[in-house]
Amino acid sequence: MHRVLVDNDISVDILYYPAFQQMRIDREQLIPTNDLLVGFGGTRVFLLGTVTLSVMLGNYPQQITKNVTFLMVDYSSAYNTILERPTLNSWKAVTSTYHLMIKFSTDYGVGELCRNQVAACECYVAMMEMDNHLQAMNIEEHQTMIEPIERLKEILLDDPKPS
Repeated sequence: MHRVLVDNDISVDILYYPAFQQMRIDREQLIPTNDLLVGFGGTRVFLLGTVTLSVMLGNYPQQITKNVTFLMVDYSSAYNTILERPTLNSWKAVTSTYHLMIKFSTDYGVGELCRNQVAACECYVAMMEMDNHLQAMNIEEHQTMIEPIERLKEILLDDPKPS
């Protein structure tokens, strides 16, 4: 699979539904869930379910295969999937965003994945060109603000320096 975003900052593996469909995997493997994914800015995305897939990393003989449980979202994205920090840790993988490289330990030495700067740039540009609500996984268009119940008191901590 191509167009995989490796993100060291998130804690869930995400698989976009269009990629799932392209893999022609039986939909019965999808385990329904009522969980929510909280996106950027606190917006919520309803999940289609979870699916556990066998993921192979690297080229023979420096390769590893692990089962990864993905949260499935039906959303437009320039990427097919997002891999997260705990999965990378379970692979004992080291990432370098500057070099667009991942190195990982195998039974036959250190495996590595090097990616194409042009493809990475194309995915980034495609994501930036999408509507803001798609980038942020925005489902709800409005938020309800809670009004304060009383006015806050200002307390001066240092008289000579009120700022």
